[in-house]
Amino acid sequence: MPWVVLLVSAVLEAVWATALGASDGLSRPVPTVVFLVALAASMVGLAVASESIPIGTAYAVWTGVGAALTVTWAITVGGESASAAKLLLLNGIVVAVVGLRFVGHHGADTDPT
Repeated sequence: MPWVVLLVSAVLEAVWATALGASDGLSRPVPTVVFLVALAASMVGLAVASESIPIGTAYAVWTGVGAALTVTWAITVGGESASAAKLLLLNGIVVAVVGLRFVGHHGADTDPT
């Protein structure tokens, strides 16, 4: 369950990062509220997940997934260009995150569920 919480938190990281960009320096109310709510929920989820997952691993997964989703969203909506190199590197982030999921951790919950 901690991994599910961590992945949801990572999705919320992508939401708050995207909302921050849309907030125009926090001057637009709706994106600003989305940013603040998603930021708070994302941080709480990271904190909860890090009770069972080592913080280094949890943070790497949280930032990696959040960054990959943020860039993927920006490419999808046309805010950022795609290239073969960029897509290859994004896939590298995803592979690294999946790898971290299955590497055992001493003194931590290593159950993959």
